[in-house]
Amino acid sequence: MILTNANIVLNNEVVLGSLKIEDGKIQAIDSGSMALASAVDCGGGYLMPGLVELHTDNMEKHFTPRPGVAWPGMQAFKVHDAQMISAGITTVFDAISVGDVVEGSERLANLSRMAEALKESRARDLTRADHLLHLRCEVSHQDTLDNFLHLLEAHPPQLVSIMDHSPGQRQFANLDKYREYYKGKYKLSDAELEAFIVRQSEASRLYSAKYRRAIADICQARGIPLASHDDATSEHVEESLNHGMLIAEFPTTHEAAREAHRHGMAVMMGAPNVVRGGSHSGNVAAHSLAAEGLLDVLSSDYYPASLLDAAFKLVADERNDYDLPAVMRLVSQNPAQAAGLDDRGEIAIGKRADLVWCDRLDDHAHIHHVLKDGKRVF
Repeated sequence: MILTNANIVLNNEVVLGSLKIEDGKIQAIDSGSMALASAVDCGGGYLMPGLVELHTDNMEKHFTPRPGVAWPGMQAFKVHDAQMISAGITTVFDAISVGDVVEGSERLANLSRMAEALKESRARDLTRADHLLHLRCEVSHQDTLDNFLHLLEAHPPQLVSIMDHSPGQRQFANLDKYREYYKGKYKLSDAELEAFIVRQSEASRLYSAKYRRAIADICQARGIPLASHDDATSEHVEESLNHGMLIAEFPTTHEAAREAHRHGMAVMMGAPNVVRGGSHSGNVAAHSLAAEGLLDVLSSDYYPASLLDAAFKLVADERNDYDLPAVMRLVSQNPAQAAGLDDRGEIAIGKRADLVWCDRLDDHAHIHHVLKDGKRVF
């Protein structure tokens, strides 16, 4: 396959030219257009590397589309896969929560169903994107370590993150924001909410540090990349570094982001944060980290289409120095490298032909087609 008349977004520049694909890999990149009848004319649109998503919980909503409704696993997974590929995401680390803040939640009930659907879909070659497993470990939950050890053998993960969403720290240092979020999410009365806060604080005291160390030690021994989550202070970052963590997911303050970036951790922020102009939890805005050059990776988090839209929004933002190649590294090469994937993430000879052909339409990206391993999948 030859794609021509495309603005090809390379690692450090944009070239108007042509790209040749053979055996699922990029074989040649040339400036200028080709007149071959068999060449696909991209009409001057952008040709970008397929997006690499390290942390999305998008799959969960398809397994439980309404409270109390458990959708069949394979069907739910295939709809999730279609949504990811239509957003230009060709490699996705599906984040499954191990442990939760509420006993008996649908999230815990779906744990094995989601892991099994991912495993079976891959085994049967039913996916359009490349799906990998990311275990999000809520270390303030009593059963997290046991659940993690079970999944480790049955469904070995390719990425693990360690979280503690208990009140008064990290994402919810502001207790008013904590009350607002969980009261709305679980429809708790004032008295129920205060009792909930006490229970969650005690669970964190009992389990968090112990489980954090145990899970980190296992991952380091097995060579599984580790990510911190919601670091808020330099002490949090120091703790993450001591646990061998390579990725700093969603630091909540400038202080934590600066420390993580200074020590070589890949600082990840949410693309919805960029699109919306700030954090829904009242924490640090992604665009302000971009302005300081502290932003390394973007994640679509809970909204797949936000990833490419956020990239274009950052390019247009005069408060930072990110050009289009630099922004595309945030959603392709940088996350791929952070997860140890060196065969993708950029348009370069010999790399996998995971590609997104799109245009800028008004204030968002309009995707024409997506290629995975040189084959059109959208």
